[in-house]
Amino acid sequence: MELLDLIIIGGGPAGLTAGLYASRSRLSTLIIEKTAPGGMILLSSEIENYPGTGKTGTYALMQIMENQCREFGCSIKIAEALEIRKTGHFFTVRTSEGEFSASSLILATGTRYKKLEVPGEREFTGRGVSYCATCDGPFFRNQDVAVVGGGNSACEEALHLTKFAKKVYLIHRRLEFRATSIVKERLKQNSKIVPVLNSVVQEIRGKTGVENILLRNTESGAISELPVTGTFIFVGLIPNSEIFKNLVELEEGFVKTRELQTDVPGIFAAGDLRVTPLRQVITACADGASAAFLAEKYLSNLRTS
Repeated sequence: MELLDLIIIGGGPAGLTAGLYASRSRLSTLIIEKTAPGGMILLSSEIENYPGTGKTGTYALMQIMENQCREFGCSIKIAEALEIRKTGHFFTVRTSEGEFSASSLILATGTRYKKLEVPGEREFTGRGVSYCATCDGPFFRNQDVAVVGGGNSACEEALHLTKFAKKVYLIHRRLEFRATSIVKERLKQNSKIVPVLNSVVQEIRGKTGVENILLRNTESGAISELPVTGTFIFVGLIPNSEIFKNLVELEEGFVKTRELQTDVPGIFAAGDLRVTPLRQVITACADGASAAFLAEKYLSNLRTS
């Protein structure tokens, strides 16, 4: 088995940037990505706050990043990482497509959307319950839908849904949305958005598909019924860190780092997976570049020690 310089687990913005910087530094580098290069950002159709690009399609941006990686010799393997073993100064990653070993690792597996865990959510997933407005919005043309959540993701996806839906109810458990000011301004300016505040979803109901949701007012406890045919859920993130729990130190599932280094020498973390105050494409890319630089320094010291 060939011993690589670096394996990057996760091929989103952080992983792809790390792959670009590492391969440009002539490190033998492999990215292992479970689904497709780009990661969770591909669930959104556009990005408007990545410097220098203006409003651009996420798929196009990720395709450019992938091509840059490959141009400088970085390999990309579509496979699921299942286990990591540390032996001496190298790490072996067991995947669904075989085993790969390297002298250093960058963990960049990102996050996934949290679920409500209420009756009807699992039963109607794919039949009115969705976690991707970009993917499923066109199926709800001229219909009334609900978006659950109060952060940037929920509010931006609600705005996206107004391109298709007749009305978008934006349900949040608090009195104020947590999104940035500019996003909240856009909500107020869009007549299709109907805020439903101080409310939580109790149940999602229907026969063959979603027909209505039950809401509980968090102040009065009153139960009400909201007729909708679609429910889009954006209530937080869960780190994709299950296979790292016995490898590196975690905090509520997120990887703890000090200047992107974990508590295990040779293992670095980048992007949304790690404990960080801001989870954006630009911060993920910055993490990826820095993690690759630190990995190169680590490998250089390893060779001379």
